[in-house]
This record gives sequence, C-alpha cells and structure tokens, in this order.
Amino acid sequence: MELRRSTLAGSFYPADSSVLRKQLKSFFENIPDKSLSALPEPFGVVSPHAGIIFSGQTSAYAYSAIPKEFKGTFVVIGPSHAGYPDCVSTDNWETPLGTLKNDNGFIRNLDIPVDNYAHRQRENSLEVQMQFIKYRFPDCRIVPVLVGSQTRRNSLSLAEKLFKAIELSENPVKIVASSDFSHYISDKDARMLDNYAIDALLHLDTAEFYRRINDEGISACGYGPIMVMAEVSKRLGAKKAVKLHYSTSGDINGDRSQVVGYASLAVV
Repeated sequence: MELRRSTLAGSFYPADSSVLRKQLKSFFENIPDKSLSALPEPFGVVSPHAGIIFSGQTSAYAYSAIPKEFKGTFVVIGPSHAGYPDCVSTDNWETPLGTLKNDNGFIRNLDIPVDNYAHRQRENSLEVQMQFIKYRFPDCRIVPVLVGSQTRRNSLSLAEKLFKAIELSENPVKIVASSDFSHYISDKDARMLDNYAIDALLHLDTAEFYRRINDEGISACGYGPIMVMAEVSKRLGAKKAVKLHYSTSGDINGDRSQVVGYASLAVV
C-alpha cells in the first residue's frame, strides 16, 4: 500500500510533530469539561478545514464529541476544491504525528471510483482533518472521500453508497463532513447567513439546507459533504444535529470586514 505524502505541513498546520501536538492539545484542553457531557455519541460530525490557527478550536469541538476510546474507521468526506470528480483514496496518509492507515476492506465494498492521484494533490478539506484524527484517535483507520458534484441528487446517491458499505463494515464507523462556511464577507453577515443554513441542519432537513445555501448564495464550500454525512446518519438512526461551536477568522485576526465562518456540529 502506498503512502499519500503531506502537502500542507508548515502552512495549514505545523510540520514539526511536537509543535503540532502542543497546538492540538491546547485546542482540546480549551473545551469546558461539561460542554459535551450530555451529548449522545454522534454518528457523524461537521468540522472546518482552514489553517488550524484559525479553525482548529472549532474542529476540536467536533472531534471531542466522539469518545476518545473510539477505535473504528473514519469516513472523511471533503469537497474537491480542484474540481476532481467523486473518488476515494486507498493510500495510507502521512501526518507529522505518524501514518494513518486506510480501511481498504471498507473501500472494497464502496461503489466510488479510486483516484489516488487526485487525493495526492494539495487538498486541505481532507488533509487538515487527518491531523485531528491522528492526534485524538491514533489507531483508527480512514476512508478519504473527495466530492466533485455537490448537487442534492449526487449527495443522496453518495449517501446510499456509503450506507451500504457501512452496513458491511467490520469496524464501527464515524463520518466527518469537512466544510468551512461563508467566505470573505463581513462577520455580521457571515454569522447571520451561516446560522440560517445551520438551523435547517439541526432538523437534518437537507433539502431545506440545500435550498437555503442556493437561495442565499451562502459560500459554504462543503455543503455537499455535509448533506452526505447527514443523510447517511439518518439512515443509521440519527434524529437531529447539535451545533457545538461557531467562530470566524475575525475572532483570531481581529478583521471583521472579511471573514471565513467555521462551524462544528454533531449528528446524533
């Protein structure tokens, strides 16, 4: 099995393992002990994928919703910013914290084309998530999925394919939908628009979520992966989503005029 090399170490996250570990540790330690204590174990989560100095705290909320003892498989679904069609990677993935092993048994039952070339390009939607998974769940396996078409029709099709593979999986599975929300608008507008879209997700109403994204022109880059994760989770028994944390880049750099929005949600 080949190794997918890191492409964003030193830019989106520290390349030095000790520095990365320290930064991730600080994110998880900054979550109040009781904030997630009453939350049921989620089927899936939404996590952002910017440089971790900006969105890492919000991502930590998503991964903290999953018990640290989880030792199964993470299906990580991200949008292809480069425009590659839907595809899965069979590579193991390099991180500064060590290698994440692929769950090829799962992929054999997954009716999505393999394209390791596409996955080996610079793609923050998946690579950023791998740092959090390797840190908190070092022995878990991964199934990286890139989504090219984010229509509702394609999202429903991908959800059905993933659900069938999960039913056949020998390992327990958690699903990560990788997405940032609004891009390069004012902090006030980002919070208003993003929470308008998120409110539809709280009821797992992906049709309404899709309508709001399109009608309002909300520039969430991974709305397709979010719909896929929510639809699979509903098939697995999920009843609702819970918003865990919301932030914008303005919270970090102080610039409220043009921000990117970040949200973490748990589907339970």
